[in-house]
Amino acid sequence: MIAIETARQIALALPDTEEYDHFGRPAFKIKGKRTFATLWPAEKRMMVKLSLIDQSVFNSFDASVFYPVPNKWGLQGATFVELSKVRLDMLTDAINTAYETAAIKTSKS
Repeated sequence: MIAIETARQIALALPDTEEYDHFGRPAFKIKGKRTFATLWPAEKRMMVKLSLIDQSVFNSFDASVFYPVPNKWGLQGATFVELSKVRLDMLTDAINTAYETAAIKTSKS
């Protein structure tokens, strides 16, 4: 099981990342612009914002660990990660992928 604090530290270790409150949940954005991850402490999960292709790749690894957020956000790449089941290397990869996706969008705006 990955602790909430471990997930937080992985996200905060990325350049130009800041933590902020997103509807009562800790969230992470790059350069104050694009959110790439949100922690759900009570549920012991994290949401990462992926491209639809990346979401599909992570989901194919294990659909009980990585799965779309159930609503329109999931159809736009918002992906839940179950911290009680995910391996550290896979979580790190998912956070880095979400960060890179946000960084590309941030550089275009």
